Amino acid sequence: MNFNPTPRILMGPGPSDAHPRVLQAMARPLIGHLDPEFVALMDEVKEMTQKCFITNNHLTFVVSAPGSAGMETCLVNLLEPGDECIIGINGVFGGRMKEIAERCGATAHTVEVEWGKIIEPSMIKDALAKCPKPKLVAMVHAETSTGARQPLEEISDLVHNAGSLLMIDAVTSFCGIPLKVDEWGIDAIYSGTQKCLSAPPGLSPVSFSDAAVKVLENRKHKVQSWFLDLSLVKNYWAGAKRAYHHTAPVSSVYAIHQALSIVLEEGLENRWARHNEVHLYLKEQLENLGFKYLVEEEFRLPNLNAVILPSGVDEASIRKQLLLDYNIEVGGGLGAFAGKIWRVGIMGESATKNHVNALIGALKELM
Repeated sequence: MNFNPTPRILMGPGPSDAHPRVLQAMARPLIGHLDPEFVALMDEVKEMTQKCFITNNHLTFVVSAPGSAGMETCLVNLLEPGDECIIGINGVFGGRMKEIAERCGATAHTVEVEWGKIIEPSMIKDALAKCPKPKLVAMVHAETSTGARQPLEEISDLVHNAGSLLMIDAVTSFCGIPLKVDEWGIDAIYSGTQKCLSAPPGLSPVSFSDAAVKVLENRKHKVQSWFLDLSLVKNYWAGAKRAYHHTAPVSSVYAIHQALSIVLEEGLENRWARHNEVHLYLKEQLENLGFKYLVEEEFRLPNLNAVILPSGVDEASIRKQLLLDYNIEVGGGLGAFAGKIWRVGIMGESATKNHVNALIGALKELM
């Protein structure tokens, strides 16, 4: 039987709407994952990923799995049994980092703050006083569960002065807000395709600094995951003669190639500015309806808006009506925020004033 999904206006925490060129790219004929034409395409994807991360890191490529696998790729390759690390937790995804780090056999020291808040540099300084030589310090740049944007530059200096690596989750920030891997001294970073990049979910761009690569090369134990072992995977993404590792998702690589091309055509700074402009328009409209923002203005993500609903509004009922009657998807809260907030995404192709107008018009009728 054919499956014909109802077209939706995607304004949740992801996926976002995909550009027609991206969807068309996925319909191109399949070729082999070691075909010389596909290998050339992989090289272009790597180069464009470097440009979008703003990095010269040689070990930059795309993991053949979604953003959660990017998180795991970074942690299982950099951490070994007996290592110590510091992990900042201010939402769901910092908690996931801790869980994976512990499964690697590492001791995870946490810096935890109230959801919706940021982790202050002084907190990392205090953590480094208690654990002076961690293998790495890991944080979420754009916390999807709360809409908080974590400043990184001052924390990066503290981490490197301690001789540690800085690892960053950029799933919701990549191609949507300023993110400068080399300038900010980020040693390991991962993202996803379904947020501001506006490609289908299923791939995870990653990048590792020379310092991180040195850690990889000096491991004492095998990486616990065969599939995500960078000592094996990197040989599939480098050199004229590629070593077979796995069968890459060919059509998904077509999609990210087209999505990255669209980002670079627009220009990163123009794209950042567009997300912020649409955010300000959305903010004005939502506040006029009585919504309030969860995160302080200085640290708000423009592309993922966490908002508290007006008093007396049944969030689940209205969210369901938005989807079924207006084909508009917004996200509910996670964890302690379940039933209390919405997460309204304006990411990539969904970051337009037309999307905002559709949402606000529907809310005016419903509320």
